[in-house]
Amino acid sequence: MERVISLLIGYIFGMFQTSYFYGKSKGIDIRKTGSGNAGTTNALRTLGLKAGLITMGCDIGKCILAVIVTWLIFRGPHPDTVPLIKIWTAAGVILGHDFPFYLNFKGGKGIAATAGMIISFGDLRLIGIGIVVFFGLFFLTHYVSIGSLCLSLEFLIGIIAFGQHGSYGMTQPHLTEMYVIVIALTALAFYGHRGNVSRLIHGNERKTYLSKSKKF
Repeated sequence: MERVISLLIGYIFGMFQTSYFYGKSKGIDIRKTGSGNAGTTNALRTLGLKAGLITMGCDIGKCILAVIVTWLIFRGPHPDTVPLIKIWTAAGVILGHDFPFYLNFKGGKGIAATAGMIISFGDLRLIGIGIVVFFGLFFLTHYVSIGSLCLSLEFLIGIIAFGQHGSYGMTQPHLTEMYVIVIALTALAFYGHRGNVSRLIHGNERKTYLSKSKKF
């Protein structure tokens, strides 16, 4: 039951579409502008750096807040499965972000929410590696998609590696369950970026720059 509750709480938090509401405040429907994606990159390109930073911060923050809520609820009765509960909650946030029912299930791609999952999971090693992977690849290539997908892969590989070395204090069945969820979320990230992957392969993926002197 705690899994279902965590997933639902996560989904409710995830449905807060930062870029959509920010765009509406400016008289713009982010889903009908640029790439049509209600996420950080499209907000950055169509609404500017401020909008992009606000979107990223809020989308990361909503995952962290959701995880805090379920941690407060379940840390007492289920202290031995706290890492698993965090992942179930984050999965709900990502699903709510990607598929909000009130927007006809058309949301973002869940990468900022994934960053929130990595931060709220609380393993400083995974956080540090994730920062290096995402920003290193982004500033090297200026492809947000490459940094995003590698961030998802980094978390998947890291959580399995550290989990199998006993870092999270859970039984093997609980660890396996956690790995399966993260594998599914990684697959969802790649599915959401399938168009980006195709453009990368064909050499026509759009680059993103933070400097105003560069063209988004």
